[in-house]
Amino acid sequence: MISRGRKVEFIEQIKKRAKNQKKKIVLPEYMDRRVLQAAEIALREEIADIIIIATNEEIKANSYDLDLSKATIIDPKNYEDLENLINYFVEIRKNKNLSYEEAKNLLLTDYMYFACMLVKTGRADGIVSGACHSSANTLRPALQIIKASPNIRLVSAFFLMVVPNCPFGENGIFIFADSGLCQNPNSLELAQIAASSADSFQFIVEKKPLVAMLSHSTKGSAKHEDVSKVLEATKLAKENYPQYTIDGELQLDAAIIPEIAKFKAPNSEVAGRANVLIFPDLDAGNIGYKLVERLAKAKAYGPITQGIAHPVNDLSRGCSVEDIVGVIAITAVQAQKKLI
Repeated sequence: MISRGRKVEFIEQIKKRAKNQKKKIVLPEYMDRRVLQAAEIALREEIADIIIIATNEEIKANSYDLDLSKATIIDPKNYEDLENLINYFVEIRKNKNLSYEEAKNLLLTDYMYFACMLVKTGRADGIVSGACHSSANTLRPALQIIKASPNIRLVSAFFLMVVPNCPFGENGIFIFADSGLCQNPNSLELAQIAASSADSFQFIVEKKPLVAMLSHSTKGSAKHEDVSKVLEATKLAKENYPQYTIDGELQLDAAIIPEIAKFKAPNSEVAGRANVLIFPDLDAGNIGYKLVERLAKAKAYGPITQGIAHPVNDLSRGCSVEDIVGVIAITAVQAQKKLI
């Protein structure tokens, strides 16, 4: 079993990787005290260079007793290159007939749009938002401006789960996907989510991903169109992404508990060992991560997006300061991958 010390050790390793090649991470939610507290910690620990979108007055009103002297504070209204950002935004959205005035208004009133333009133009490397805004408020501007990576058909999201005192997964470390974005993926989309999640696990956790396509059925124990969807997704994932070890359909217990896997799925390479869990829809994924977070006292970092050209990561509105610091570190590490 892993200890709480082991749990802390993992995120400390992520922070160490972030420090090795510091990136510029934008925080557009100056109005949330937790975000500013996390910014102070990230700066003190040198996890990333932090950019906060706010006026000086807004920062002063919310950062009392915090040391944000090393942060870069950008006031959109007084930004020296605002005109170029507006014109480029209009160009990006010309197929939607975005006017100059509409673009200007969005950049000056919705700081997430401004943050996305900083990343799009190379002035920053990633964004962390969502502490006090919905996922839609965070991801819509990112998909409109930064857009998907080349050759990626589907942008999806996962939670990086770190479970204390847990012998399963990668010593208690899992990816749960999609737990934050794709509502009801079809078989092809599930296969794509599986591949993206395997790649994310391999890069972030630096261990071999073992991917379980989850269902209420294991290897034909139930018949239903929902089971058929997962079966087809497993088939497509194996055919299209042979570099990853993927199996399904598997019930959760068969996926992670060796003793149960022995009689439910004895011939599976994944059963009993899975560390990447692909849920059949967003309801299951979101409920699943919250159950583990609250009942098992796990750390849940995310939703972490995958498939966007530059990392833009959401936060649960119930996140802690520690959670935000962790997501800042993960975002910085994701940004490093763009150089590979």
